[in-house]
Amino acid sequence: MKNTIGKAVSLAFGLAALGKEQVEKVVGELEKQGEMSKNEANEWISAVVEKGKETEAAMDKLIKERFQALLKEQGLATQEEVNALKQRIEALEQAQQHQQEQQ
Repeated sequence: MKNTIGKAVSLAFGLAALGKEQVEKVVGELEKQGEMSKNEANEWISAVVEKGKETEAAMDKLIKERFQALLKEQGLATQEEVNALKQRIEALEQAQQHQQEQQ
């Protein structure tokens, strides 16, 4: 499952990179044709790249939320839950050891 999520994230990054290249190509053509100034082209590319970053962040959040939901549906523990259980076990072992020392 972890590998599948990794592939999905890689695909998303690949599409984002392809999108930027395509945008630069289209904007470059508009600039060559005189329909857009160099300054306008740079501003437009920056705006599209920024929007892409925002979309990427939103997608990352959505993927993480969905992954957490899948873990819960399957009854699997998260790393945080495993760490919390380890801490509880260590505390219980220390308490037990302390009790044995007092006897």
